[in-house]
Amino acid sequence: MGVISRPVRAGAVAAMGLAITAFTGMLASAGAATPAPGANLGYVALANSVPPTTDNVTGSYSSSKMQIEVAVAPRDEAGLNTMLAALYDKNSPSYHRWLSTGQFDARYAPTPATQSAVAKFLSTSGLTVVPSGSPFLVRATGSSTQIERTFHTTLNSFKNSQGTRYFANSTPVYVPGSLAGAAMGVIGLTNTQRNAKNVKHVPHFNNTMRPGAKASSTTNCETSYPTVQQLFSHRVDGNPLVLGYGAGPGCSGLTPSQENSLYGAPNLGARAKGSGVDIAVFELSAYQHSDIATWAHQFYGPSFNPPLVDMNIDGGPLNVQCPAGDTCPPQFEAYAGDIEVDADIETQLAIAPDVSHLIVYNAPNDFTGQTELDEWSAIAKANVADSVSSSWAICENDAGAAYVQAENTIFRQMAAQGQAVFGGDGDTGAFGCIRSDGTTILNLIDPPSQPWVTAVGGTSFENFNPGTNPHPAYPRGGEAVWNPQNLCSNAGPSAANDNQGGFFWCAADGAGGGGGSQFWGMPSYQKGPGVINPGTTFGNGTTQCSLAKNGTPCREVPDISADADEYTPYSEFCTGSDATPNSVCATFSGSQPVPGWFGIGGTSLSSPLVSAIIADRDSFHGNRSGNINPTLYQDYRIAPSVFFHDVTGAGHFAKNNGLYPTVRGYDLATGIGTIKIAPLIINPF
Repeated sequence: MGVISRPVRAGAVAAMGLAITAFTGMLASAGAATPAPGANLGYVALANSVPPTTDNVTGSYSSSKMQIEVAVAPRDEAGLNTMLAALYDKNSPSYHRWLSTGQFDARYAPTPATQSAVAKFLSTSGLTVVPSGSPFLVRATGSSTQIERTFHTTLNSFKNSQGTRYFANSTPVYVPGSLAGAAMGVIGLTNTQRNAKNVKHVPHFNNTMRPGAKASSTTNCETSYPTVQQLFSHRVDGNPLVLGYGAGPGCSGLTPSQENSLYGAPNLGARAKGSGVDIAVFELSAYQHSDIATWAHQFYGPSFNPPLVDMNIDGGPLNVQCPAGDTCPPQFEAYAGDIEVDADIETQLAIAPDVSHLIVYNAPNDFTGQTELDEWSAIAKANVADSVSSSWAICENDAGAAYVQAENTIFRQMAAQGQAVFGGDGDTGAFGCIRSDGTTILNLIDPPSQPWVTAVGGTSFENFNPGTNPHPAYPRGGEAVWNPQNLCSNAGPSAANDNQGGFFWCAADGAGGGGGSQFWGMPSYQKGPGVINPGTTFGNGTTQCSLAKNGTPCREVPDISADADEYTPYSEFCTGSDATPNSVCATFSGSQPVPGWFGIGGTSLSSPLVSAIIADRDSFHGNRSGNINPTLYQDYRIAPSVFFHDVTGAGHFAKNNGLYPTVRGYDLATGIGTIKIAPLIINPF
């Protein structure tokens, strides 16, 4: 995901199984609880309930009204694990026999007695229980004093190194011992789940004809990949960087035909272009249908009508219904992420233009993560979208255990229903928190780090520029990991990084995310050459897959990758005006050489691209693929060169994602590699 810098908010309990073995990392620390101090006799502390931080406490926190949600564990965890294992086991008679709408809740929702017990605990503590719309979330409101007393915790105000203020509980969360096995965590006790969009753009394109160019055949405005000195001048000194790439208007980036050609899409017509399939994007910003129509008419002709369907949750970004005590800053609402939404939609349509519907789910951008949970819950409950992409995320360290476990229940439901979920793996290399809270710790972003989400990393074509060729072949030299000139690193200031330090370049120019999860253990599908490697981490109960048993290998990402470099960009059309408050596109796109058109990069582009490929696969076979990770890793083990381009770093500038090197086979910078579309679409289940 490419990130436009801004505060970030965002991104379970039991083991999840695939094939014969269980998801080793998903163990149930949530159910693990420790006895409370004598003063709280009869209560137990929920594990991982204190957000990790080194920030300074600035005082107590007080609010006259807050909304919290208790995340409740699914009923019959063992049965749920067995069912999921069978759904993804090719030798099982239940293989790909997806649950129909409503069946997941009927089988695995907490019992009415459990829900009532949680609600009674909250109400007898003085809180007001209100409907949540999900049987897995029990919602209540009350003052901060009432909430502290209910959970025997302390809420404090903090300030991070960037000066951002937030609140969080500074002591463990306690619940009655009778609820310890049911309550996974409490959401709303911290407002650090600040989702950021993940797009990077380069708004300085040159469409000037060069001497001797033939206007009838080419615009000839392509440029070479930026040199180190050009990047120093651009990012440090603020000088414009002139760039021309691909066949988009004004050399603004790759076109749909170029994207499909580079990754080897088959020429099989509508049945391999998403026909009959419904896809979706998870968004937190308004957008303009007219932008999508202009983009589509440019590449598919004036008669093409993008099949957009808008589904607003909690009022959406234009009619915000913010949870009590939460924050939905006006500057982050309305069209504040229009550049992200347009990029997601246009990239999906570039690969799957014949889908029946492209559903744009949208919620307000809040700080406790409750609107995001509402949006994901709505996508799962509707069970309409076959393939879903999200390019909004939060670093795991800021998400917290309660939030990710609540999400995980939703993603398990989607996997059981055959819905595929994809997420851009991050744009600051191995240091996923740099743009959110300013810290440089090793960290992934959520939800891509979730085991039931396909994490899509970033690559670059570097010096390969297809120009105006509508059907370029995959470059002979392959792809590199996305890390312009290998500048993102953990190195200190030196002449090699213009005395800025490597972390500066991770935040300023970006790099593909990757590494080991803070919460999740390694799923059983994740195996093959290189998966266990020198960078592999193991559960230690705190910073490394803390929801898994100690010693368990941690979930690794990315799973797969695709082009995400803003210097080898995709062509986007996005505009804005006084009628689109907070629009990012309004700040620059009108001044482009071809107004409205510009190049866009980030794993926000690689995620919808891969999501659309799976929609094409669903279309070709007439069935949902479900979570695609088991298939990807199986293809990788059986015939890697048939299905994937290995990203090794040989012959390229970029050799790592700031920390983890690209090597033969799986690596923590690019995962398995990049997809060869035709074999993945055509290969039977």
